[in-house]
Amino acid sequence: MAEEKQTIFSGMQPSGFITLGNYLGALRNWTQLQEEYQCLYCIVDLHAITVRQDPASLRRQSRELLMQYIAAGLDPEKNIVYVQSHVPAHAELGWVLNCFTYMGELSRMTQFKEKSQKHADNINAGLFTYPVLMAADILLYQTDLVPVGEDQRQHLEITRDIALRFNRLYGDVFKIPEGYIGKVGARVMALQQPDKKMSKSDENKNNTIALLDDPAVIRNKFKKAMTDSENEVRYDPEHKPGVSNLLSIYCAVTDQTMAEAEREFANVGYGNFKAAVGDAVVEKLLPIQKKVAELDKNKDYLEAVLKTNAERANAIAQKTLRKVHKKLGFLPRG
Repeated sequence: MAEEKQTIFSGMQPSGFITLGNYLGALRNWTQLQEEYQCLYCIVDLHAITVRQDPASLRRQSRELLMQYIAAGLDPEKNIVYVQSHVPAHAELGWVLNCFTYMGELSRMTQFKEKSQKHADNINAGLFTYPVLMAADILLYQTDLVPVGEDQRQHLEITRDIALRFNRLYGDVFKIPEGYIGKVGARVMALQQPDKKMSKSDENKNNTIALLDDPAVIRNKFKKAMTDSENEVRYDPEHKPGVSNLLSIYCAVTDQTMAEAEREFANVGYGNFKAAVGDAVVEKLLPIQKKVAELDKNKDYLEAVLKTNAERANAIAQKTLRKVHKKLGFLPRG
């Protein structure tokens, strides 16, 4: 009898675009998990509305994110690739878990403090209880492993606390998830400010490369990338953060080692070096862009993926929700 696969859950917000950093740091690694694990990859549109969204843009970006998931290599038959709002159990379990989460826990969340400062005119209750919905996302599928970066570690910790608290009261209801530490993806920094991570929320668009950026735009952004005054291509994050960032990106998209890349650019000026990195990134992203263009013409296929995968996710989610409702004393649904 085949051993049951462990479950991995992760997701991205459709409130912007996938950056080169998202791809090299996370998404590319996700594609390598689909043979070994049962993977659920969610388009977390419920999370996105803690910040005001333009409805037409949110619809378009959700669809674009689905296409980029698939184009980057996430097979929607091997993985469950779905939209969060298509599975009502996320919001239902989120409400239940709100009743088992304390105000003090939520007020300590770093992301709430940061987003409150950034969106001071819209500090809403959803922003405050965001980690509880994230806990529901994870616990709904009896998730074993959650890929987490440093910025999400606190959310995984509160998820575990909520699950343990519920289990102490009602028995073994939720699996307690662990952080997934897989192959370390490239840590991609902002092109013009290499002391901070590349982010899709960055107001300076020259700091970021989007997966769907036009090749000419990509090359131009690398042309403008920060280096230094030495004109020596070597890896030294402390003293040469800009050059080191470009080397890391080059190695990630060409699968070269750092030593190989340093040898290649040993006697090359920064202008040619930056052009070579831009060309290598364009070459890496072109197949993804072509696949997205193909998918964009096949709306029936995308609709079928959304429907089928929502049904698959919902079937798992309802098992957990029924268990929770029974433990709480809710009358069974007819």
